Amino acid sequence: MQQQLLTDRSTACYHCGEACGSDAVAVDEKSFCCEGCKMVYQILDENEMETYYCLQEQPGISLNGKQRSGRFEYLEDEALLDEIVDFRDGAKTSVRLYIPGIHCTSCVWLLENIYKLDNGITQSSVNFLKRELSLTFNHQQTSLRTISELLHSIGYEPEFRLDQVENKKRSTPDRRLWLKMGVAGFAFGNIMLFSFPDYLAGSATDLDSHGYFTVFFGILNIALGLPVLLFSSSDYLKSAWAALRQGGINLDVPISIGILALFGRSVYEIMTGIGTGYMDSFTGLVFFLLIGRMIQKKTYERLAFDRDYKSYLPLSVTILGQNGIERSTSIHKIGEGVRMLIRNQELVPADATLLSEQCFVDYSFITGESEPVKIEQGETIYAGGRIVGKSALMTATSEVSNSYLTKLWNDAAFDSASTRGNVSSLADRISPHFTLSVLTIAMVAGLMWLPEGAGQGINVFTAVLIIACPCALALSTPFTLGSALNIFSRNGLYIKGIEVIENLSKITDVVFDKTGTLTKSDQADVSFDGGKLTEEEYRMVKSVCKQSVHPLSRKIVGWLESMPLKVVNEFEEVINKGLKATVDGKKLVIGSAEFVAEETGLGMMNQDRSAKYASRVHVAIDGEWKGWFEMRSHYRTGVATLLDDLRKRFGLFLVSGDNDRQKAELETYFSNNSLLFNRKPQEKLDFIKNLQNEDRNILMIGDGLNDAGALQQSNFGIALTDNLSSFTPACDAILDGDAISSMDRFIHFAQKSIRIILWSFGLSLIYNVVGLSFAVTGHLSPLVAAVLMPLSSISIMVFTSVTTILTAKNMGLATWK
Repeated sequence: MQQQLLTDRSTACYHCGEACGSDAVAVDEKSFCCEGCKMVYQILDENEMETYYCLQEQPGISLNGKQRSGRFEYLEDEALLDEIVDFRDGAKTSVRLYIPGIHCTSCVWLLENIYKLDNGITQSSVNFLKRELSLTFNHQQTSLRTISELLHSIGYEPEFRLDQVENKKRSTPDRRLWLKMGVAGFAFGNIMLFSFPDYLAGSATDLDSHGYFTVFFGILNIALGLPVLLFSSSDYLKSAWAALRQGGINLDVPISIGILALFGRSVYEIMTGIGTGYMDSFTGLVFFLLIGRMIQKKTYERLAFDRDYKSYLPLSVTILGQNGIERSTSIHKIGEGVRMLIRNQELVPADATLLSEQCFVDYSFITGESEPVKIEQGETIYAGGRIVGKSALMTATSEVSNSYLTKLWNDAAFDSASTRGNVSSLADRISPHFTLSVLTIAMVAGLMWLPEGAGQGINVFTAVLIIACPCALALSTPFTLGSALNIFSRNGLYIKGIEVIENLSKITDVVFDKTGTLTKSDQADVSFDGGKLTEEEYRMVKSVCKQSVHPLSRKIVGWLESMPLKVVNEFEEVINKGLKATVDGKKLVIGSAEFVAEETGLGMMNQDRSAKYASRVHVAIDGEWKGWFEMRSHYRTGVATLLDDLRKRFGLFLVSGDNDRQKAELETYFSNNSLLFNRKPQEKLDFIKNLQNEDRNILMIGDGLNDAGALQQSNFGIALTDNLSSFTPACDAILDGDAISSMDRFIHFAQKSIRIILWSFGLSLIYNVVGLSFAVTGHLSPLVAAVLMPLSSISIMVFTSVTTILTAKNMGLATWK
């Protein structure tokens, strides 16, 4: 295979990098291959946004001729469009597109001005955190296919994934909680305003001798309280009823008893005229409870914690019809016998049989092993493999849903009904005892006061139920863990929700993946040994390696980043062996020692024993062996200290799909029987299960789809990523790669957060004892009820929030950003 590659910017289009032919257009001493590329450049230049071109060389794609390719042909499928877009009417369509290429303000500006390149687009806006472009366009003037091709042409290709279509039918984020909180807050404020005379005088009769205003405002209070009972507090009442029907008692049971008793007694007092009721305390209680629930439900919309294999597969694939014509089709239409053409770096969406002579497949996506595998004609290629090198023609042997890749998700670990998802909180575990104690005290106190009159006995009974309502108990957990959740996020750990923090505090063992977790898969410690290269020779090597997609080639290019490129001729890549090319009339051979020896006729170079702990790429120029690039895995900053700290407190394991080349280095931190290499995804999952069968609580930290089963099975799974907006496997938390060194502190902070909850339980108990002392002695007045209950709730919120922040600060964690 031979090709002429032009990489010198002076002979290429300034925008897209393609060769400028006889129709070249020149502007500002810059060459463009067509009017389209010139137009994009001028729009950027007119708005002083030319720094777009500083992000990378030739960031755009040619607009020459604006030819429609078959790449986005599937977007003309009306049935598929209905599931992708958000809204369609006679002329208007609204859609949200995921654009992974968004990375700076220049990107945001360009995409929000995309309407200048297509008159059919009427509105565009960017959500930077989600890497999301929202568009409204007139589908009579343009189409989603045309817009996608335009975005692709300027370097911002939208990603359409299989899970997007299936998740589109899911309901939008529930806003009813906001509405319930608004109703409760509105009623709480107005009822307190209506009750203001009672707070001042202690009795309504002092200001209203005839009682007219008392009756009027009492009816208003009931009218305001009813929607709070029936709407705002409905979640608590339904949860309590569901628990009782199943023969259990959760924290919502005593809360619901308090809510009903408080509302019922208030209505009784107002309707009989014996008092003004406690509607202010009732609505205030529900309002504060909903605030706590809002914090409990709060999560990070820009992150996705629950992902499966569908999140990684593209929405379309290139297929070949009977006449050999290529066309793009929806992945849903892939079935047995369909011929697929998968290009370099594209994922195989379904199990298939190779029709081409041979190809190389990178299975690191599902196994963790970074070395591409050679597949011969007639052999099976499994779904999830990524083609490396030239395109491969294959025949699908199964549907996407029946492929090898789906087998991992058939495990019970991914069953939503599994016990792993039914983690009870501290408050739920003590609620049965609390509820029985409160009911016993209420009944005993009511019976003791019964001789004084039935009315007094009922008053004491209901007073105990009201004042003992565990609202502070219910608020302590969400406010403590809500504050902890925010602190975790400010330090790079984004946890799915407060309900899983308790799991993190209980872990006994830590299991790591290696590639991409302890090490950075896209980085390596590179050096050149065995000889010397001149600057010109370094430029030649970089220019040749630039043409390859092999991981080692990319690492060499990254190490030589500052070197300018040269023109490469007669380039050939022998997959998994090396590269051959001519630069400036000199023949370069770059690759394994065996490959270089075979191509040059030179003998094998002597290698020291350390070679087995590193990857080496040898270089020969004009038949002379120059030396080799040595690449060792680049461990993340602080990993050594982290492992040393963790092994003092927890069991430590490493389970990797990669080879054992670095075993000797890792034995410093792991015992020999805790280092497991060449493990498949199912084997990782089974290993976690075996540890759990020994009553261990497992923290699993991994980075790829090959870790998804283990992450889901573990008691607390963390997906590590260097790009928070990238796809991550199913997990309990997402960890910023730069924050891994703080993992030991994160665990310690989770443990201290649970202790703060226990302290707040004690404070809540004190309030209940004080309140009960008023209730059982028959001295519960409207003023006491109105002040004590909101005071207990507010004090718990302040105590837990402040204590959590101070604890984090003392541990050296960032509390503000």
